[in-house]
Order: sequence, then structure tokens, then C-alpha cells
Amino acid sequence: MKHSPATRVPVVLAVANQKGGVGKTTTAVNLAASLAVLETPTALIDLDPQANASLALGVDHRSGPAHVYDAILGRKRLADLAVATEIEHLALVPSHPDLVAAEVELVGEEDRAGLLSAAIRRGGLDAVVVVIDCPPALGLLTLNALAAAPWVIVPVQCEFYALDGLARLLNTIEAARASLNPGLAVLGMVLTMFDRRNRLSFQVADEVARHFPDLLFSTRIPRNVRLAESPSHGKPAVLFDVQSPGSRAHLELAEEVLARLGLVAPT
Repeated sequence: MKHSPATRVPVVLAVANQKGGVGKTTTAVNLAASLAVLETPTALIDLDPQANASLALGVDHRSGPAHVYDAILGRKRLADLAVATEIEHLALVPSHPDLVAAEVELVGEEDRAGLLSAAIRRGGLDAVVVVIDCPPALGLLTLNALAAAPWVIVPVQCEFYALDGLARLLNTIEAARASLNPGLAVLGMVLTMFDRRNRLSFQVADEVARHFPDLLFSTRIPRNVRLAESPSHGKPAVLFDVQSPGSRAHLELAEEVLARLGLVAPT
């Protein structure tokens, strides 16, 4: 069964964690790619000025495409900015380092936290699911993502300070729900950089499961060399090495996401 994007409003997922180095962009890119491989029309919006998600899909900002800030400012529609990728059902709305100026330039804008939401509503993206790769900071760009998305996916690195950073992020999500987006909720938390040889990984998994039993995805994203190498080749893991543990894990995560959203993964 294939989805028909023309008959539904896209489901928007923000992949967010203000703590850097937790696998946020890796999760966003490979989740979006895996959803597309499962024949779910998907658009990835790169909202991080570092543009790493764009580079991971082979789009270099130096090549000069228009980028997401043009849609935030209302100069272009998201559909006009979306570029095709090597995966049939996956489109990318690229980012650019100039996006960092948004934090300053948008201060005087009315409803400045709702600009991305408005862009998505008028954007005409040919997608069932829209995945937003947020910046690793709780600034105006991340607030735009939280205002636009009913769902947040939280990557949690299997390391000592994971729960501390997680508590701060959940407080931010709660504040965004109260002031910007009453429908905002956490779809799930995914453990990243899980190392079966490391007892700490299991301890973190147990702690997250104890505190958030209903939110934790069963899929664990492993530490995986091929997964780490794939962005330098401009390919998601599913194209770089579909048999790698990192690729298989993200396909499993995509199936879990579709199930939680009530969307059936095609068979």
C-alpha cells in the first residue's frame, strides 16, 4: 500500500535535543530516509545553520540553492525550495549558515515563533511526514520547530549526563506547549550510540525506561562505523550500507514511528 500525500495534511516531527553530540542530525536524516524507503512520502527540513543534514544528503550550501530561511521570511514556498534526493520518496528543504542570522533578524517580527508553522501550512510539501532537524540550542529556530510540530522525537545518547539534559529539554517542551503549541507532545525517545560492550549504555537504557516507560522506543541505535561514515559520502545509511546495523536500526525505528502515528508501513 502506498500513501497518498494529496489527501492528508503532513504529520510534522521535530527531532530535538539542545545537547550537542547526541546523534540528533543522524537520527533526523536516517529516520527521514528510512520512512521514505518504507514508501512514506517524506520531507526533511534542515533547520540547523550548520546544514549538516543537507550535507548528509549530498546538498552543499555552497552550490547556491535557496534554503529554508526564504520560506520562513515568506519569500518562497517550502515546496519551491525542496530538492529531490537519491531516495524516491524523500525531499530535502536545505539549510545554510546564513540561517544563524534568523535569531537576530526575526526579533522584531510579529508571531516570530510561528513563522515556520505558517510556512508549512502554505508550503504545499508533497509529503505525508515532515521531519525537522532542529539546531542544538533552545533559540528562536528551535521554538519555531516546536510551534510547528505536534510531535517531538528526542534522541538520547547513552552517556552519563543524558538524563540531566533530558530534563531540561522536557521543561522547554512543556513551556512551548503552554505558550506556543497546546498540541505539542513527545512521540518518543530513542537511545543513540548504544554500545552493547559498555555497561553504561545498559544503565542509561534502564534509567530512561524507568522514568519514561511509555515514551522510550524499543529500537536502540548502535554505535556503528558505517553509520558514522555515511554523511561524508552524502548518503543516508540506508543507501551507503543497507546491511549495516545502523541502517537496520533506523528502518526499525521508522516502523515504530509509523505505528505510533497510526500510519501503516507498507509491506
